[in-house]
Amino acid sequence: MLSAELLDSMHAYWRAANYLSVGQIYLMANPLLREPLVREHVKPRLLGHWGTTPGLNFLYVHLNRVISQREREMIYITGPGHGGPGLVANSWLEGSYSEIYPNISQDGEGMRKLFKQFSFPGGIPSHVAPETPGSMHEGGELGYSVSHAFGAAFDNPDLVVACVVGDGEAETGPLATSWHSNKFLNPATDGAVLPILHLNGYKIANPTVLSRLSHEELSQLFEGYGYRPLWVEVSDPDDYASAHQRMAAVLDEAMDDIESIQRTARAARASGQPVVRPRWPMIILKSPKGWTGPKAIDGKKVEGYWRSHQVPFSDMTPGHVEALHTWLASYRPQELFTAEGRLKPELEALAPKGTLRMSANPRVHGQLSRDLKLPDFRDFAVKLDGPGRTVAEATRVMGQFLRDVMKANDAAKNFRLVGPDETASNRWNDAFDAGGKAWLGDYLPEDAGNDCLSPEGRVMEILSEHTCQGWLEGYLLTGRHGFFSCYEAFIHVIDSMFNQHAKWLKTTRDIAWRRPLPSLNYLLTSHVWRQDHNGFSHQDPGFLDHVVNKRSEVIRVYLPADANMLLAVTDHCLRSRHYVNVVVAGKQPALQYLTMEEAVTHCTKGLGIWEWASNDEGGEPDVVVACAGDVPTMEALAATSLLRESFPDLKIRFVNVVDLMTLQPAEEHPHGLDDHEFDALFTTDKPIVFAFHGYPWLIHRLTYRRNGHDNLHVRGYIEEGTTSTPFDMVVMNQVDRYTLAMDVIDRVPGLKGKGAHARQRFANKLIEHKQYIHAHGDDMPEVRDWKWSY
Repeated sequence: MLSAELLDSMHAYWRAANYLSVGQIYLMANPLLREPLVREHVKPRLLGHWGTTPGLNFLYVHLNRVISQREREMIYITGPGHGGPGLVANSWLEGSYSEIYPNISQDGEGMRKLFKQFSFPGGIPSHVAPETPGSMHEGGELGYSVSHAFGAAFDNPDLVVACVVGDGEAETGPLATSWHSNKFLNPATDGAVLPILHLNGYKIANPTVLSRLSHEELSQLFEGYGYRPLWVEVSDPDDYASAHQRMAAVLDEAMDDIESIQRTARAARASGQPVVRPRWPMIILKSPKGWTGPKAIDGKKVEGYWRSHQVPFSDMTPGHVEALHTWLASYRPQELFTAEGRLKPELEALAPKGTLRMSANPRVHGQLSRDLKLPDFRDFAVKLDGPGRTVAEATRVMGQFLRDVMKANDAAKNFRLVGPDETASNRWNDAFDAGGKAWLGDYLPEDAGNDCLSPEGRVMEILSEHTCQGWLEGYLLTGRHGFFSCYEAFIHVIDSMFNQHAKWLKTTRDIAWRRPLPSLNYLLTSHVWRQDHNGFSHQDPGFLDHVVNKRSEVIRVYLPADANMLLAVTDHCLRSRHYVNVVVAGKQPALQYLTMEEAVTHCTKGLGIWEWASNDEGGEPDVVVACAGDVPTMEALAATSLLRESFPDLKIRFVNVVDLMTLQPAEEHPHGLDDHEFDALFTTDKPIVFAFHGYPWLIHRLTYRRNGHDNLHVRGYIEEGTTSTPFDMVVMNQVDRYTLAMDVIDRVPGLKGKGAHARQRFANKLIEHKQYIHAHGDDMPEVRDWKWSY
């Protein structure tokens, strides 16, 4: 039960946050209403969202009480991130905003600047953007708040993540699945997530689904998810005292429950007893949309209705200016702020101090992040019998390295792997030896000694790419490290999540008070060229095209052709910060080409001539055969072998690309080659036949400004596929060795005449291939068992 004095103070603090929120949306002058409000005090363009903001402010002041009284570390994740005015207002009230932005001081002039900058040219965005202290979740795109919250809580045992979920956001597929994250949160070793479903009834212009369910039905839904729902229902929006008392009581009950759950689990773990999944509390807050705002404008309902979603009224007629003045004055700012415009001392005292302030938590600013302790990746090298003769599974070797990364960082507990039920399929099985798969669900007898399930597992698997991505983002955004493995075709499920994270990284690069974060690392495997068994639906390399749309200072794309190159790239990615690293590598047994020493040199450069596959040293090549990706590399090498057998005098330069962005000019990407380097490798006047892992036009897009671009001829995936054989996949898409060899014959002037017989042999081989696979169901032995022989 709140004392009368504390209740009055908390209500005043809430009024102050609401006042500042409305001021940000509307005002550019007269911040404290020291004179009658006129149109010139109001911004010419009114942008922002009011509807969710008062509810966010209400929760914020109540969470502050809990933090101060219990001295609990807490962060605030705002699913309805368009309530940005509220989070900015609270960080200004707590003082962290002015500490970071001294020009926005805690006085009347600072308040004026705070108001003017919001959604204003040269100012700040309207959402809970990276510029907002304490933010790690912008909420611009809905659906990821809960998965981000759990990602932040993993391995942070002292942290409580208060996660506000908007009832509109709750309709999204990713959010619906992410409720199951409670089956993976270990109360003995992880922090806690307190989900707060905010039912304010409406989206932009429609009622929300969950708000129209009965109390009983909605409670049963979340009980089915495994939560214990606690309700705060605001039946009378003007009875603020009852709302505050109920919220305080429910929040105390939830926190008591969390602390009891954690004490019990930690005692059980310490005594060697099993840790079982608890029924975590959650809060359902049902309050009016646009609470404390105008009841109606122009005779139309606003408070408690969708009209309050954004700017309740934007046509600033004299009547509306007067209505705005009435609205702002209803918060009685003269009772909240001193004559200088600072929050009154007795209200300032309500906020937590130092890093206990949610807007000053060092975790969400990247300030507690530690580098990984990495084993020497060279110790995992595949020994070669010569280039193109040894066979290995690249991602299996990578999994062995990641297992030891996990072991090396076991004490720090700052490294995890995530994936949608594909870790074993993608050959990372060895990683299970470092702790198994996280699982707090029920166990069956057959699980014992079989499925590597463990409450303390370091590998996170759930059949939802959205949830995997959200977990990992939350983990990275709080300073830890990880890797996400996924089938290449289905990484598209999180295209938009990747977009949002890349935008976050781009923006935060220029925010000095945010430290660089560990990179978001993807392994894309089970890729297009080895999905011959699953068929057309599993064949899509287009994520690369999507990735390279983002700013060059953020994205990196690697296509290592063998295990040793993959090891070198993996080590580099794990050491990097503030990038999105996309690594594409096959999991099937494949030929290996470079020793570890050669791989390190090659990956450091990003591309280069493979001298053992070339025969042009000391002179000009007749043709450049280039490649990027493991299967295209093998086909390009096989084509080179065929050409050298047929035309011993043909001078071939073989170039492999592992860092795709080296193809861009240096002025467009920091990894890009300058024109002199590019011309030296690829020439300016010789034909280039390029075998590429993805869609061929991506290579043209990256190189269109290069000298000799007209000589570049790219073969790649052209959206042909079905269930067939591995070699038939490259044949259907014209990236096979025979087609590449015929391409060279067609494009090297000296071969157009004398190459006719060889060209016909190669064309006949493609006919023979089709007849063979239709008869035998497998590729021809000379193709299937091919190895480099030079």
